[in-house]
Formats: sequence, structure tokens, C-alpha cells
Amino acid sequence: MLGRLLSLALRNVLRNKRRTMIAASAIGVGLAALIFTDGLIIGMSENLINSVTGTWLGDAQIHCEGYTTTYRPELIIRSADELFRRLEADPLVEAWAPRVMSQATIGSAADLRSVVLVGIDPEREAMVSRVDDSIVEGRFFEPGSHEGVILGAGTAEDLSVGPGDRVVITVAQVGTGVLYQDMLRVSGIASTGTSQIDEGLVFVPAGRAQEMLGLTSGEYQEVSIALTERSLAEGADSTYWAGYSIDGNLARGWPDLVPQLDAVLQMTEFSIMILGVILFGVVAFGIMNAIFMSIYERIFEFGVIRAVGTRAGNVLALVIMEAVWLAIISIVLGSVAGLGITWLVGQQGVDYTGIEMSGATFREPVYPVLRLGQFVTYPVWLLGLTALVGLYPAVHAARIKPAEAMRRSL
Repeated sequence: MLGRLLSLALRNVLRNKRRTMIAASAIGVGLAALIFTDGLIIGMSENLINSVTGTWLGDAQIHCEGYTTTYRPELIIRSADELFRRLEADPLVEAWAPRVMSQATIGSAADLRSVVLVGIDPEREAMVSRVDDSIVEGRFFEPGSHEGVILGAGTAEDLSVGPGDRVVITVAQVGTGVLYQDMLRVSGIASTGTSQIDEGLVFVPAGRAQEMLGLTSGEYQEVSIALTERSLAEGADSTYWAGYSIDGNLARGWPDLVPQLDAVLQMTEFSIMILGVILFGVVAFGIMNAIFMSIYERIFEFGVIRAVGTRAGNVLALVIMEAVWLAIISIVLGSVAGLGITWLVGQQGVDYTGIEMSGATFREPVYPVLRLGQFVTYPVWLLGLTALVGLYPAVHAARIKPAEAMRRSL
């Protein structure tokens, strides 16, 4: 019985092929738009995360408790040697880099400005961040280097200096507060595309920064970590991070370090839900309209089959199955169109390069991402919605009175 109803429903849907294809195409366009938009948002989110974590932040960071609240340089990472051994032995840690951090002033003959002094290990930093790849003038530090300073492009412009010029850096030494001045030659100019880095940070070798601040060779304020699985960085209550948040240290993933970006990404997920509701709402009216047109076109037939004894439940099931067949045709058309459009755009990407959003800058074009869930979840939603929407015209068809239907058709 079910097979016969399905066959009959498909025959009814294909009876007026032009109307069916127009309705299915309209519904399919909505599905294709949703698939493409979802893929673009996923690509945009991944691009922003890569920009934030790959440029400087890292997937996660470890600090002494209270450091990210006060940024006091005396808050040194506890038991650093043991921590470094654990990081080196952890198979989930792809790379890590210790950093010395302090507020400072930097001056030249042209200007004086406040910056954050960052002492880095050149070899390790190159595996975690892109500072070495962002050099546009001069060169990056050589391994084991103890000389030179790298400025952000904005800082170099404000100070009117370039590679080979000298600048004076002033810091307050940890513990004593005594001012320490050092004259360094500019090694390179970095342009990351992120204003906070290009205008606010200056880089020197870690050993030189420790000397300036009066620290020993094993004292650091920050450790940046690149993970083999980025998902480990998500979630403040992660048991993985609890293992590193000991001895007075605090380990946190990028969502906790950049909460404004995490909030924006969550908002984009909510926006795709809103878009889905709007598109499916439009689709629902399209489906209902197509089914009602089909019913009124065949009202005499419904009167006849009801007159010869067909049960109202069978008529109800028949119309719902017609709606389901319409949805299946729409899903095929929409999925093919969505796949094609997303793939085509993905070949070139959408160029948002240089645009800044929530402190992150797009460093490369956004490429839409195709995932299996887009071709499972959204079609299932569409199928369920179609069956639900088709229920109303199906009930209407099932309640048709045979005598009235045949009289209206004459």
C-alpha cells in the first residue's frame, strides 16, 4: 500500500513538470544559499582563528596567575624548567615559545612612545608565530642572537627609523623599579597586518630582555603554545589545561585569551540559524502554495476517489508524500547547486585581506568550507519542514466532500 501511494504521489508531482521544476528550483535556491553561506561563515571563522593564533597569540598561553589582569613583570612563570620539560614531552604540543614581557618606552631622534617590550627565542618563536615571516625590511634575529630590535611597521613609521638606525629602550627593572636604558640597532621592520602588534610591540632577543629587566636566564612571563589539535584550546574547564594550571600558573586557550573574538564567532553561528529560519520560512510558503495549486487543479479527482470509498487518511498520506517528493527533488537541485557554487567560489576565495574584525585581521582570502553536515543536516531540516508544511493542505484535501468537489468542478 505504501509503495503504491509513493508511486502515485511521484506521478502526481511529475504530472505538471514545469510547475514542479519552478517550485523545486525556488526551494533549491534557498537550500543552496544556506549551504554556501554556512560554508563561507565556517571559512571566515577558521581564517580569523588562524590569523589570531598563528600571527602571534598561539593556540594557548601559560602565565603566572594574575599576570593577564595586572601585566606586572614580576609575575614570573613558576617552576619554568619543569613546565618546559612537560611541554617538550607532550605529544599534543606541536611547538612552544617562552617570552619575556614588560612595558617600556622607545625613543629616537624623531619621537618617543610607549610600547610593550617582548623578548623572544628566535628559533622557538618561528615555530609558533609569524613574526619571522612578517619582516618587510631588514632581517629576523639569527639563532642565539643577543643584539638588535625588531619594530612593528607602525612604530617604525612613528619613530622615523629603519634597519640600521639606533633606538633607545627604557624599562623599569623587576623588583627594584630602577630605570634601565639600552641603545639597540634596528634589525628589521615587521608588518603583520594587525595594528596591536605593528603599533604596540617591539621585539628583542630573550636574553637581552632578561638582562634589561634584571631577570635570570630561566625567567619568563609568558609561554605561547601551538597544539596539534586546536579543539583542545576551546573550553576553560578543559581537563587538559587543568594539568598545566598548577604551581601558581594558569593555562588558557585562545577563546579565553580573546573573548571578544569568541563572542563574535558564537554570534555568527547564531546568525546562520536566523538565516536558516528566514530561508526555510520562505520555502515553507513556496511549498504550501505549490501543493494547494496542485490540490485545486485536481479537486474533481479528489472528489471521485473519495466517492469510490478512498479513506481520508489515504488522501492525507498521498498529499504529504507529494510534498515529500517535491522536497526530495528540491534537495537534489539545491545540494548540487550549493556544492557547485561553494566549490567555484572556493577556487578563488573571497578577498577580505587587510580587513580587521574584533582585533583580528584577515591575512589571506576567505575560502568557503564544504562539510558533510551541510548536505545532511539542512536537507533533513528541509524534508521535515516540507512534511510538516504539507500537513495543512493534506488535511484540507482529506476533508473534501465528494459531492461538493464534483459540483464545483462542473
